[in-house]
Amino acid sequence: MASIRTRRVSTGRLTVQILDVRDEGEPVVFVHGNVSSSAFWRTALLALPQRYRPIAMDLRGFGGTDPLPVDATRGLLDYADDLAALLAALEIDRPHLVGWSMGGGVVMQYLRDHPAAVRSLTLVSPVSPYGFGGTHGPDGTLNSPDGAGSGGGTANPEFVQLLAKGDRTEDSPLSPRSVLATCYVKPPMRPEHEDEYIESMLTTRTGDYHYPGDSTPSSAWPGIAPGTRGVLNCLAPTHFRIGDLHMIDPKPPVLWVRGEDDVIVSDTSVFDLAHLGSIGAVPGWGGTPAQPMVAQTRHVLDQYTAAGGSVREVTVSGAGHSVHLERPEEFGAALLGILSA
Repeated sequence: MASIRTRRVSTGRLTVQILDVRDEGEPVVFVHGNVSSSAFWRTALLALPQRYRPIAMDLRGFGGTDPLPVDATRGLLDYADDLAALLAALEIDRPHLVGWSMGGGVVMQYLRDHPAAVRSLTLVSPVSPYGFGGTHGPDGTLNSPDGAGSGGGTANPEFVQLLAKGDRTEDSPLSPRSVLATCYVKPPMRPEHEDEYIESMLTTRTGDYHYPGDSTPSSAWPGIAPGTRGVLNCLAPTHFRIGDLHMIDPKPPVLWVRGEDDVIVSDTSVFDLAHLGSIGAVPGWGGTPAQPMVAQTRHVLDQYTAAGGSVREVTVSGAGHSVHLERPEEFGAALLGILSA
């Protein structure tokens, strides 16, 4: 029976903690999402056949990787460059890449910068190619030039406080455990290794240089715009936009897997202030449109296909934001399909 190893790898940029299983085989590198770590990939790592070499990294500021500050003005480039440095240190030339949520944005950014160095790309409930919040329309048009409605100021302060305190209870609907149970997965499902995932979430460094990041005031609703530091500002549409993915050459095959009932990355996301405003949960809403996150991803991937690329979309019924936890067999079958193509 294969077992998972935990290692710290020194690179030219920082020391990265990874989980891996073996030293041989086609490399498959997994990149986690926001407020999590490589621990969310443990089941997926063990499920891969012997011919593959599975590796899951902790992004900076999460898990056991060095908590270097995040320059959000570079979008997700700090993370993508860290991934490149890890691959160089491990002497991996052309891996399969798998990215979940924010990690989907990281691997899209890596693909955009290094298309010939990617064997295949799997996106699991990925952040929109036009960032998170503050846009409308399939082409990611900004709601306001300053990106109002996105960035570090959009995080719920109580969630950030409980995360920083290391809260492991369900006493608040905004505790990490409650958010995992209601948003990361579709209720009433509870993950088998829930306590391990909570510990993973609690490794998230908080503050202006980490999660959620800083913010600036805006004259546009809801009165906050992205800052220049930290995680949520990396995802602001003023900093992260890769709508030109169809321009790369070569174009490796892409698999897009998502849960039908995802409430985080959705055209009606409960984390998008514009959608929350439309249902009366955020005051002062004057008609600012919600971000059609799924439609935006489909728009970019449709362009990728039209330009000669290959994309397969798999929508899993009854699943939420974490298909690899909720439906591991379906996820594994889809993943093996693209790995062996």
